[in-house]
Amino acid sequence: MSFTPFNAPLLAGVLGDLEVAASFSVKADLAEMIRFEIALAKAEFEAGVIPEEAASVIRESLGDFEPDVRALAAAAETDGMSVPNLIAQMREKIGEPHAGHLHFGSTSQDVIDTSLILRLKTVDRILMDRLTKILARIETLETDFGEKAFTARTRMQDALTVTVADRLRIWKAPLLAARARHGDLTERLYRLQFAGADGTLHKLGEKAVEVRARLAANLDLNDPGGSWHTERSSLVDYVNVLSALSAGLGKIGQDFALMAQNERDELAFDGGGKSSAMAHKQNPVRAELLITLHRFMATLAGGMHQSQVHEQERSGAMWALEWMLIPQACVACGASLRQTERLLASITRLGPA
Repeated sequence: MSFTPFNAPLLAGVLGDLEVAASFSVKADLAEMIRFEIALAKAEFEAGVIPEEAASVIRESLGDFEPDVRALAAAAETDGMSVPNLIAQMREKIGEPHAGHLHFGSTSQDVIDTSLILRLKTVDRILMDRLTKILARIETLETDFGEKAFTARTRMQDALTVTVADRLRIWKAPLLAARARHGDLTERLYRLQFAGADGTLHKLGEKAVEVRARLAANLDLNDPGGSWHTERSSLVDYVNVLSALSAGLGKIGQDFALMAQNERDELAFDGGGKSSAMAHKQNPVRAELLITLHRFMATLAGGMHQSQVHEQERSGAMWALEWMLIPQACVACGASLRQTERLLASITRLGPA
C-alpha cells in the first residue's frame, strides 16, 4: 500500500480523486510559480520599477522553461522549500543583464502561497460543479419519489410518517449552506500573497502598493491590501467549509445505508459492492465511504486550527503543516462529491416498495 490511500494503486479509485489531485502535482505547482514570476515582472515594468526589456526577456525566457525537478527536490531538503533553487534556475535561464530583475521585492512565501491560491481556484471549479450536479439530482429524486411516505426515525426509533421530499430537504440543506459559506469566503480566499521578506514590501518603497495592485490584476486575484503571511484564517475557513460540505454528504451516506437495510427496504439501488463470501449481498459501499471521508475531513479541519499560530512575521513550522493538510482536504472533499454523484445516480427507488 502507498503511504496515503489517496494515491494507493488499489484504493485511489475508492478514496482518491485524480482530477482534484492534479492541481497538487509538481507540474501544476511549478506552472503557477512561473506564472507568478512572469506576472510580477510585468507588474513591475508597468509601475516603472524594472525596464520594459527586462520584463520582456523574463516572459520569453520563462514561457517554455522546464525546471530541473531533481535539483529542486535536492535543494528543498536543505532550504525547506523549492523556491530558492527555482529562482536560481530561472535566473540562469534568463541570463545577464536582466536576471537580477526577476523576483525583485518578493519572497518564497509569496510565490508558494499565490501558487496555492491559483490552484485552489481550479479545484473549486471542480468541486462546485459537482455540487451543482448533486443538488440537481436531489431535485430529480424529489420529483420522482417525493410524495412517497415512510416512517421517520428520531433517535433511531420509529416516529411519525413523513415523505421522501421531507428527507430530501434534510439532505439538501447542509449542502446549500456549505455552498453559501464557500461563496462568502472566496473574496478573502482568492487573494494575492505579495509582501516581501518581512511583510512590508520595503524594497519597492513608494511603488509597493501600485505593484501589488497590478500583480493582483495580472493574476486575476484580489489585492489583499497587505501581508497575510501570518494571518491564515481564510485557509482555515476554507478547510472548515470543505469539512462542512463533506459532513452534509456524510449525512446522505449514513441515511442511505440505513434506508438500504434489508428489514427497512426504503430504497433500491444498482451497483452495490459484492461480498467475497455471500453472493446475495449488495453492500452500500459508496454510502459507507462518505461517512469515512467525513470522519477524515474532520481530523484535517482540526489540524488546520493547529496551524494558525504563526510566530512573529513569518513561520516555517506552521506553514509546512498547511502543505500536508490542504491538499488532502481538497482530495477528500472531491472524492466525497464524486462518490455522492454516483451514489445518487444509482438510486432506482426511494421510499417503500
